[in-house]
Amino acid sequence: MRLVVQRVLAASVTVDGNVVGSIQKGLLILLGVHKNDTKEQASWLASKVATLRVFSDKDQKMNLSLKDTEGSVLVVSQFTLYGNCMSGRRPDFLEAAKGSQAEALYLDFVKDLQDLGLNVQTGVFGADMKVSLVNDGPVTFVIESPVI
Repeated sequence: MRLVVQRVLAASVTVDGNVVGSIQKGLLILLGVHKNDTKEQASWLASKVATLRVFSDKDQKMNLSLKDTEGSVLVVSQFTLYGNCMSGRRPDFLEAAKGSQAEALYLDFVKDLQDLGLNVQTGVFGADMKVSLVNDGPVTFVIESPVI
């Protein structure tokens, strides 16, 4: 799995003109699923995200996690994170998981975050979504799951 994790002051996702997920301070996560990903990788990433120290403490050091700050998470599926742009002018998506596999692992990741006690909002898997955010910092990371 590949995540783009952005620290935000606010973020929302809209489908067909309707806001389907919205958070204030927390993390916006764009999630791509590789064709070889597993449930164990989703769980590992959820734990990593929940405890990743990317929020500032009183000394303005990145020492606090989502769990420490009681921040929220907005998770948006994005298969284009596995788009290969190395040859030609049109990306190929041969490494991206197919819809049903990707959706199942996306939902596993969301449930794992919820089970860790986080407030989680989502987009709509497979929908044409419009994502808005106020990036805080900006602070952005790309995290990939290890082979487990």
